[in-house]
Amino acid sequence: MAHVAPTSHRRSARASHRSDRIDGSIQTTTWLGLTFALIFGLVLTGRSHVGVRAAGITLLIMLLPLTVAVFGTAVRRGLGSARAAVATGVALTFVVLRFLLH
Repeated sequence: MAHVAPTSHRRSARASHRSDRIDGSIQTTTWLGLTFALIFGLVLTGRSHVGVRAAGITLLIMLLPLTVAVFGTAVRRGLGSARAAVATGVALTFVVLRFLLH
């Protein structure tokens, strides 16, 4: 008969492995990182080389849903640094306008 471990030290089937989740407002470094990445994507899309421009467009397309998700989370948990959130919002506005007007 196979050995079966006692249930006293087993983890529950519904137990979460992410018990150290941080609850609180969005970190300032998150806002600044998103802002930097959005600006970097805009710079790359302004280059004349086709591959560099494609890399910039790909970066911006990947960052758009991520940035919207961070803003959605910020509504629930708090902005953190309002100035950094505004900077990210301005960068996001430039990206959206660039896609719509170009």
